Amino acid sequence: MSRTAAILLAAGSGTRMNETVTDKVLAPLAGKPIFSYSAAAFVASGVADLYVVVYRDQKQMRDLMALAPTPTQFVPGGTERQYSVANALDALPADVSHVFIHDCARPLIRAEHLVGLLKVVRRESAAVLAHRVTDTIKLHREDGHLKTLERDKLWAMETPQVFERDLIVKAYNRAANRGEKLTDDAAAVELLRHPIALLENPEPNPKLTTPADIDWFEFLLSRLAKPEA
Repeated sequence: MSRTAAILLAAGSGTRMNETVTDKVLAPLAGKPIFSYSAAAFVASGVADLYVVVYRDQKQMRDLMALAPTPTQFVPGGTERQYSVANALDALPADVSHVFIHDCARPLIRAEHLVGLLKVVRRESAAVLAHRVTDTIKLHREDGHLKTLERDKLWAMETPQVFERDLIVKAYNRAANRGEKLTDDAAAVELLRHPIALLENPEPNPKLTTPADIDWFEFLLSRLAKPEA
């Protein structure tokens, strides 16, 4: 029987946090470590049979061990995000058929979105949580001219992103052979010219990037905690 794995990325350096926290995925958010929110959402969803947690150093791994869902395998991260993902993919057991990849600096992921992604990927092979772009986006050309892009065709990528295991492994191998720099996992699959389904997320799912984000996250969590009128 095939299984579904969830790769939980926690090895990021967090340089843009300006040393306000020693580890952004372990920083407290409304009284709990940020990592624990992603872990809890995956457990509540029931989408994953096993987890691969990508860690930065031994101290962080020891802290994450107390927070990670089970069964969990711990894998050391690389110097860049794409190398961390590649390490995790290499560590997957042979019976894994589908893989979630999630940046644990996005603690507001919800269980229902994970369930929705799993349903989509079983039909489409590749699925990404995303939201529509509402700003006007312009391309700045080298000659100084601007080009307005068609906003109704623009989407901002989020995580999790989920793929058939063979597809994402092939995609990462292609990216490595070409020396491509990736900012997300869908970019690797794009190299194969394989279609990717988008699951629209109507809820905020921002990534913790700067110290100011903590207050914003706590406001969003307080709003979610309020019962509907």
